Amino acid sequence: MPYVIGSACIDVKDGACQDVCPVECIYEGGRMMYIHPTECISCGICLSVCPVDAIFADDELPERENRFLAINAEFFEDGVTGWGEPGGASETFRTDLDHPEVAGVEKKETELS
Repeated sequence: MPYVIGSACIDVKDGACQDVCPVECIYEGGRMMYIHPTECISCGICLSVCPVDAIFADDELPERENRFLAINAEFFEDGVTGWGEPGGASETFRTDLDHPEVAGVEKKETELS
């Protein structure tokens, strides 16, 4: 059961999940992070550090987040990055690209202090 990053990550990209992932299966896109479904070992460490509760086990996704199962997988396919199975996040595998559905989400307003 791989983990999936959902909509709460859009325009947040905290990165704590990526820092703790022991297999480096969390990749940075332009507006959110993405978990590679075949590289994830289902350890759950990322889930425990996500400050916005954006990470779910694939079989525990809330119904409103179901599309993110495919969005995370499709991010690595030819239609977006074409990375396939890169074997671990690194500077080489960082991009400003996003899945088209993520790219089309209205940007979140941020409050100035």
